[in-house]
Amino acid sequence: MIKLFSVVGALLAFGAVIAGSFGAHLLRKKFGEDLLATFEVGVRYQMYHALALFVVAWAIGAFSSSLIPVAGWLFIVGTVIFSGSLYLLAFTGVKTWGAVTPIGGSLFLLGWLCLGVGILRS
Repeated sequence: MIKLFSVVGALLAFGAVIAGSFGAHLLRKKFGEDLLATFEVGVRYQMYHALALFVVAWAIGAFSSSLIPVAGWLFIVGTVIFSGSLYLLAFTGVKTWGAVTPIGGSLFLLGWLCLGVGILRS
């Protein structure tokens, strides 16, 4: 699990850097300010939770709790839903995708809760 969450964290961080660069250099000319800001929020939270996966990997090795890997999975799925919905909103302009974003945000919250409780209980 340590290796899995570390590799997924690295891949998500890699993707966030590419997306951020893509947004800064190519999308700035094509998107309005509001859609560009939406895209940038997706990139930011993708990077935050990529880094969170490294914390999860470390915590799995340092603490004994079944909640810690659950946090990692919640961060992964949350990133796909949260950032993915914002990317879709930015590229399509379809506002309905914004209604999906809070599901990912809720998964992030649950992930942080599981991580904290897992560490506390171990």
